[in-house]
Amino acid sequence: MRLLDGKVAIITGASSGIGQASAKLFASHGASVVLVARREQPLNLTVEEIRDGGGEALAVAGDVSEARTHQEAVAAAQVTFGGLHIAFNNAGLVGAMKPLAEIEPEQWADVMAVNLTAAFLGARVQIPAMLKGGGGALIFTSSFVGNSVGLPGMSPYGVAKAGLMGLVRGITADYAAAGIRANALLPGGTATDMAGNAAQREWAAGLHAMKRIAQPDEIAQAALFLASDMSSFVTGSALWADGGNAAVKL
Repeated sequence: MRLLDGKVAIITGASSGIGQASAKLFASHGASVVLVARREQPLNLTVEEIRDGGGEALAVAGDVSEARTHQEAVAAAQVTFGGLHIAFNNAGLVGAMKPLAEIEPEQWADVMAVNLTAAFLGARVQIPAMLKGGGGALIFTSSFVGNSVGLPGMSPYGVAKAGLMGLVRGITADYAAAGIRANALLPGGTATDMAGNAAQREWAAGLHAMKRIAQPDEIAQAALFLASDMSSFVTGSALWADGGNAAVKL
């Protein structure tokens, strides 16, 4: 059963990792997908792969911390595919890993811009486009960092990811009655470029009750649930896809 037939989705951070896996999965379930990322070459390769598989996709290369990137993505969705129903605001940046007092204001600002402000910039143009079609689903990639635990050297990242929960609740208060759903997806450690080297991944695996980190496809499946009508009465919530990380600390 295809869960997203007739839907149009924007996915940021789609050139690799969770975003790339989600783009492929959403397309396989019938969605026309607009892929957004800074790296144009891997973005275009992902679009080609989706098209080769019979799906519909296009790329918008740009920086998610700039409002025009989101405006271009929404315009592309509307002009090429006829509207917008789903937005997976997934792009993220760990940033400089230092104790808080050693973080420079510019480093703090960079992390906030990509992880939190970009989510706002996306939502402010995605929501009006969705309202034209009677509603839609927004998904924001948060993290266990900042929500269930703090990790050394990751204070800016944790603050930004925790802030996304406030954004989700605010959108729900403003727009739920108009048919807009907003939810946060909270992955645990995931085997992406952000996961570090083998030793770091092994350490991260130990934080999870399942004693492993996720594959990007596993997080994409959780995003698919939030994007689809399977979660039609789910909004303002946090979906933990973290292998039991938030539940236990062993």
